[in-house]
Amino acid sequence: MSPLTASGVAAMPLLAAAAGDGGGSLVSDIGFCLIVAGVLSLVFARFKIPSIAAFLVAGVIVGPQFGHLVTNQANIETIAHLGLALLLFVIGLEINVGALLRSGKTIVLSGLLQFPLTVAFGWAAAALLRMTGWAPASGTYLPIYVGFTLASSSTLLVVKIMQEKFQMDTVTGRVAVGLLIAQDVWSIVVLALQPNFSRPELGVVGLTFLGIAVVAGVAVLLAHYVLPVAFRWIAKSPELMLVAAAGWCFAIGTFGSHLGSILALVGLHVPMQVSMEMGALIAGTSIASLPYTRHVVAKVAVVKDFFITLFFVALGMGIPRPEGANVLLLALVLSLLVLVSRWVVFFPLFYLTGLDRRGAFVGATRLAQISEFCLVIGYLGIGYGHITSATSSAIIFAFVTMALATPFLYEQADRIHDWLGPTLQRLGFRAPEADRAAAGGGEAPAIVLLGFHRVASSLLWEMQKRDGKLLDRVLVVDFNVALHRAIAATGARVTYGDISNFEMLQELGVDRARVIVCTVPDDVLKGTTNLRLAEGLRQINPEARLIVNAVDFASVRAMYAAGADYVYLSRVETARNVLPVVEAALAGPLADFRRSEDAARGAPDARAEVLP
Repeated sequence: MSPLTASGVAAMPLLAAAAGDGGGSLVSDIGFCLIVAGVLSLVFARFKIPSIAAFLVAGVIVGPQFGHLVTNQANIETIAHLGLALLLFVIGLEINVGALLRSGKTIVLSGLLQFPLTVAFGWAAAALLRMTGWAPASGTYLPIYVGFTLASSSTLLVVKIMQEKFQMDTVTGRVAVGLLIAQDVWSIVVLALQPNFSRPELGVVGLTFLGIAVVAGVAVLLAHYVLPVAFRWIAKSPELMLVAAAGWCFAIGTFGSHLGSILALVGLHVPMQVSMEMGALIAGTSIASLPYTRHVVAKVAVVKDFFITLFFVALGMGIPRPEGANVLLLALVLSLLVLVSRWVVFFPLFYLTGLDRRGAFVGATRLAQISEFCLVIGYLGIGYGHITSATSSAIIFAFVTMALATPFLYEQADRIHDWLGPTLQRLGFRAPEADRAAAGGGEAPAIVLLGFHRVASSLLWEMQKRDGKLLDRVLVVDFNVALHRAIAATGARVTYGDISNFEMLQELGVDRARVIVCTVPDDVLKGTTNLRLAEGLRQINPEARLIVNAVDFASVRAMYAAGADYVYLSRVETARNVLPVVEAALAGPLADFRRSEDAARGAPDARAEVLP
């Protein structure tokens, strides 16, 4: 939710007061929550601190432990459960099990193994701490909850940053998103088993899964045969689409929570129940892969941030005053274990399942958060009597700590890899070496493409279409070895290399190339910029025709001054191609224009590029 929206909605208590509403009403409590959350989100945004941290701090301020602005525990519980159900519904909309199963080896194997291996690592670490006699590490269920805390990363934080950095369609981006989906699936299993940790009877566990299967089966059947018709009826009424989506969420949740009573009506007396939260998650997942889901997401997005805000504010309200330094110390230990688990479990798993060393390390480091699901699991764990409120508070403090650290870790992951590179090499995690044979041996390439992203993918296709022999003279330098086989299949030569390392580029013959193209924009580049590349490349190859990628107009003059022969901006090139389409549209229907363009250039959907 934007701060402006939060502040606007926060005016509701004033209206309620004018109508004679009591100061302890639900409306007043929500209003106080949104006022403080709105102000803090402005301050936190100014310092580039994740908004979730602002919401948690807002909860601390207005809650009964500190500010006493909201003191009615029943209201707090209402806010928390309402927000939790909507949050899980939205998360369910992002889970596409079919897409997960169709993913590559790295995603599938990592998705299957990462969660249980990380839980085992967390359990072992907590068990060792408990052996020291440290009071915060005591408790029968603490080790398993520590494992759950370490095992999942934050979908909200990771996807948000990747979208901002335009890295959703990179290899590491796709692996990260695939793993996040797998973690969500594992979390569903945890939520199903969680009520029975204290009495792990096979019959009870079996009934839990059977209940989930019944609810999921009913949800899928309705989603396939009933909802499409219903949503078509209301597709042109946005307000009804929103109401229908929320109604679907709570209908499945209510069905699950009263499953035993419903079965009793037909003569089946089975003690079977699925929580409202699990039902909401199933409701979202059941429609995640259906064609009208994007419309549901678009409509739910209107209120999604509102309920997410309330949920995290409610979590913040539940944070008690730290009972001494032990709670904060446990939070620090959990935060360190999160980071260590990414390097001890995630990184080797990514490496062994196909990613190169840099991609595996960087991807693992960027997933060093605690998942929103873990907060849910911890929150429910208090109610089940598995953990204390102090332990839950430590998990929340650790969540905030890693959320604050995420932007830094995201930006510095490559540098951390380079710093630890020699150690990783000695441990057997070897980086791919630049392949001089693939680079042409002693023969200098005529054209060098530095980096491989969207521009390079489309450029190779255009070369292949116009003159296939030209590809024999092309060298692609990129450290993403997962794409090398597909690049080589086009006929171009490809080799591993860090494009910011000019000594390596000289070894590959870039200093003798006739044309050098920097294909990756600055907002995707890691550890360098196109301006620095232009300066360094001009020094090692004064004679080459140097073509450089810019993302803003202010950089163009500096790039020409650094030695670039031509600077291109994707936005400008796109505009130049779209303008004739606009002019043709003014002259009449575009069918003939489209046919002529497809005949001359080929249909876009027929392009078999390396990057889809």
